[in-house]
Amino acid sequence: MASRFLKLAGLAVGVAAVGVILVSERAKPLRKQTREAAPRIARNLAMGASCQAVIMASEAPLTQAVARRNVARGRGLRGTLGGGILGRVAAFLAMDYGFYLWHVATHKVPLLWRFHRVHHIDPDMDSSTALRFHFLDMLVSLPWRLVQVRVSGIGPDALKAWQGFFTLSVLFHHANWRLPGNWDERLSLLITTPKMHGIHHSQDLSEMDSNWSSGISLWDHVHGTFRDDVVQEDITIGVDDPLAERDVELAPALAAPFTVEGSRSEG
Repeated sequence: MASRFLKLAGLAVGVAAVGVILVSERAKPLRKQTREAAPRIARNLAMGASCQAVIMASEAPLTQAVARRNVARGRGLRGTLGGGILGRVAAFLAMDYGFYLWHVATHKVPLLWRFHRVHHIDPDMDSSTALRFHFLDMLVSLPWRLVQVRVSGIGPDALKAWQGFFTLSVLFHHANWRLPGNWDERLSLLITTPKMHGIHHSQDLSEMDSNWSSGISLWDHVHGTFRDDVVQEDITIGVDDPLAERDVELAPALAAPFTVEGSRSEG
């Protein structure tokens, strides 16, 4: 009964948080939008739905199976440190750090960039951009996700908690939301924020190659990849290559990984 109550409470908090993000980014926008919102959001929702279908059919059952074996066999980082709070926190952090490394790879490895480019092509950025991924990207990333779960030793419940945190974080830092006062700067010491990720979505490669964190911002601070020196109004969101405008639309975006070069400099 208590477990069911906690799950319902967690769901309610998640729904409320999404509602706050959606309302706030329209009430207090961080950057001026350049395109009509409705068709762009509709494309992003369609892509997000296809990604979710792939995740539910492949990633969700496979990662949960690995997580269950982690607990049963006491393996991975959590198994080494024990099943107490230290082991659980370490596993959670390992999952988040693993995504930092994967994110860097999606920009640096030509094959991976072909798919990740679809996400960056969005010419404006708001919470719907968090959904704009190629559905095959979910399969391409699956082997690494399984490695993350196995090495971290995370258990099934903690994995669900990390996934919930990660989902809310991705929606939050893609939001076109100007946080009040200097809260963006304060929060960026701990988590990835809209200003941080806005810089990462810049067409300028020197700016794009920063702020790789997707959850906890610690990794950018540790690796020296954190930037907060770019004025948001000066950022041009998107990808600077000859085919970017074509690949904004849904059908070309789905075909794009097979019709473009892998190098970012070549488009």
